[in-house]
Amino acid sequence: MERKVDVAILGGGLSGNLLARQIRMSLPELSVALFERETERSYKVGESTVEIGSHYLVHRLGLARYIYEEHLPKNGLRFFFDTEKRDAPLPEMSELGLAHLPPYPSFQLDRLRLEEDLLRMNAADGVDVHLGARVSHLQLSKTGTPHTFDVEEDSGIERWQARWVVDSTGRGGMIARLEGLKVAEEQHRVGASWARYRGVANIDGVEHPEFRARAEDTARFLSTNHFCYRGHWIWFIPLSHGVTSVGFVTERSGWDRALTTAQGLRTRLDGYRAPRELLAGADLLDHGFLTQLSFGAKRVFSAERWAVVGDAAAFIDPFYSQGTDFIGIECDLVTDLIRRDVAGEELSRSVDLYEEFLQFRIDVTRLLYIDLYPTLGSYELFKAKVFFDTALYYNLWFDSYARDEHLNRRDLKALLRRREPIRAVMENFRRLFAAAGEVLHERGDYYRGNTGRSLLGREVFGPLVKVGGPRSRQDVDMRTEEIFNQTRAMVLTLLRGEETVVEPWALPRYAEETDLLSPSGVMP
Repeated sequence: MERKVDVAILGGGLSGNLLARQIRMSLPELSVALFERETERSYKVGESTVEIGSHYLVHRLGLARYIYEEHLPKNGLRFFFDTEKRDAPLPEMSELGLAHLPPYPSFQLDRLRLEEDLLRMNAADGVDVHLGARVSHLQLSKTGTPHTFDVEEDSGIERWQARWVVDSTGRGGMIARLEGLKVAEEQHRVGASWARYRGVANIDGVEHPEFRARAEDTARFLSTNHFCYRGHWIWFIPLSHGVTSVGFVTERSGWDRALTTAQGLRTRLDGYRAPRELLAGADLLDHGFLTQLSFGAKRVFSAERWAVVGDAAAFIDPFYSQGTDFIGIECDLVTDLIRRDVAGEELSRSVDLYEEFLQFRIDVTRLLYIDLYPTLGSYELFKAKVFFDTALYYNLWFDSYARDEHLNRRDLKALLRRREPIRAVMENFRRLFAAAGEVLHERGDYYRGNTGRSLLGREVFGPLVKVGGPRSRQDVDMRTEEIFNQTRAMVLTLLRGEETVVEPWALPRYAEETDLLSPSGVMP
């Protein structure tokens, strides 16, 4: 006899658990079953959140009290810059970050603990949780009849039927393999090696009064601390109970096989003075690596009542910590599609619109990274890039998400009508930053500002005063124009060696502009 369920979620990691919770909260009349092959949770990367993901966890899923009690608040993004020889003492490194609490919450999550707790919460809330359950023989229906699959557990093998199947099984996703969805990333090829340690030195305990005073009333250790270099970067992320996640992310040209081992990673990290000193007394807990991080998907949602979420769908880059952002967006859209299906709505129009939107979001986010790892290690240049990237994040993406525009078909259609101009501008600025990095390197000015400087304040990131409130399209466009013009002036000032006043460009001019790298533009 076959068992039946309304929604089957394959995979019990972060995205699968969050989706299960959301469906039970939003559509309690539906039955939900979650199938996870492993019986125990383990440490995973993706511990750090930024504002969209945090908004999703707090406002959509009601997890604020739990997260504040069991995990750590995040004190924003923080960036340190080194000498070319990688030998600057931490207090002498130039720094970008916050000196006060951030305006919007974000978190540092212990993924092992979070997934264990979510599994318990979901089981208590009526999700049929199966651990040690191996799913096989998945057959996706093309005719509107239920999907079917086998589940092998200690008690035997059972056949299941599900109206909806959502794949959250990670990079080896079952539906992605079955439907041939995975798209290799050819333009942005980076790998990562990471480990969890206990006993990492307290970055706020450095005996240097001026360094400590710069942070004013906040704690650096709570930030996602980035040590930035030309072509690669290192993260230090605090977790609860004295554990710290440390990772090394590099362009393919900087990868070597030694990074596939914990000792190889530690040897690489010991080549950088500040990270070496922070790790001097630390004990290894675990290690992992991926030789290629980024990949895409041909399709994420289907009108045939299946979807893929989390790492079963796509991944772009760990810099800026946007992984949970995309999980939140994907889970929102899947839940809304299930809601529409239950209400009897024909799904194809909504599916196509949501697919177009998500692929657009993935595409423009990729443009923050393609060929831009060589810009990360210059304090002077990255100061302009991080302002551009994060100010647009607040103005265009976080504010829109907080107003649920991604769930409003009219708003999505309006956004997608502007897709090509937005992409063209992002591509132009990508080329601007890449060219500026090459110019600075060729001149020998790349590391010029990497010691003895700091900018610690909200102006580094350009956040909005209020997110989620009423804003007109004109308000959004005016702020976008300000960001474009301020960024362009910052880059030109850097390259020309003097304060440069640029003629303000309005958004339509940017939409028509094909090349920011003209002789009258970036080149002095």
